[in-house]
Amino acid sequence: MYNTAIRILKDSFEAEDIMQEAFLTAFTKMDSYKGEVTFGAWLKRIVVNKSINQLRKNNRYEMAKMEIIPNDEIEEESFETNKLDPKIILNTIQSLKENYRIILTLYLIEGFDYEEIQQILNYTNENVRTTILRAKNKLKQVLLADMI
Repeated sequence: MYNTAIRILKDSFEAEDIMQEAFLTAFTKMDSYKGEVTFGAWLKRIVVNKSINQLRKNNRYEMAKMEIIPNDEIEEESFETNKLDPKIILNTIQSLKENYRIILTLYLIEGFDYEEIQQILNYTNENVRTTILRAKNKLKQVLLADMI
């Protein structure tokens, strides 16, 4: 849970506070836990939501409007990632701009799907898909530039 919070907030003290708040929330709202998902997944969702809310409070998280790209224009290139060190990929993700860093953390690292990210970030489905595509392309671009 701490790793999730720190990846989003980029501040260890805030991550610790958010983690503590999340555990308090989980235990005080235990009656709202319906058992539809594992307790860990439910708790992780609380941590993610609290982390993003904290970013918004700090005015560090700016939501940028994205133009919608029709599905036929979306094209993914293949990229050889098995030769890359995971630490380099994580560090590169941390160096991306805020909205790319957060959406890649939620999608690639935390494993949330488009619909869950849409609910967490209050984006439209098209914006989630577009932002993930752009963030992945930026990640590839930075990784390729570093490899040269």
